[in-house]
Amino acid sequence: MSIESQINRLRELLPSSVRLLAVSKFHPAEAVEEAYNAGQRIFGESRPQEMAAKAKVLPKDIEWVMIGHLQTNKVKMIAPFVSLVASADSERLIEEIEKQAAKNERTIDILLEVHIADEESKSGWSLSELREYLSSGALERMEHIRVRGVMTIATNTDDEAIIRRDFNNIRTIFEELKPRFGEAFDTLSIGMSDDYPIALEYGSTMVRIGTAIFGHRVYN
Repeated sequence: MSIESQINRLRELLPSSVRLLAVSKFHPAEAVEEAYNAGQRIFGESRPQEMAAKAKVLPKDIEWVMIGHLQTNKVKMIAPFVSLVASADSERLIEEIEKQAAKNERTIDILLEVHIADEESKSGWSLSELREYLSSGALERMEHIRVRGVMTIATNTDDEAIIRRDFNNIRTIFEELKPRFGEAFDTLSIGMSDDYPIALEYGSTMVRIGTAIFGHRVYN
């Protein structure tokens, strides 16, 4: 199936309240353009250099979302144009996003990445670390960051019960934090190509789909 037909198929499957984040990392700009021509506007990249290169040659109304671990020294590469940093996983990174957003005289939206999965290799705040950070009041003092919600990646397993456990846990955290941030805190980003149908059951408002749109990635 073509990229366009895959996007149309996903649109039919997803509720209107759920945003489709097309994970275009490691795919060429031509593939992004094909998805754009099919009406897709939100794309996820994991490497700042790749995101910046694509942003230069692709339409300016694309919403670029940073997914995956972001090094603090790379924030400045994407700060002028990034729409959302979906992997805000440390105090140091958030401080740098605030600094670079201020330099560019803009506000950058972020998602707090929470570590829920069994694998220690996955990034994100532990719940205790996140609560401690939030209690410090540091986020409230930042004028160029807007916290839009939370993100997590479920345990990589075929055991559906574990995936459901992870999604239920992050939904609980989302509901716990929502009163702190108000109406802008509206994004629960869970679910990828293999598990997004389950994520929808747990209230996902943004699913990250790569393989089911673009096919398998070309690594270089």
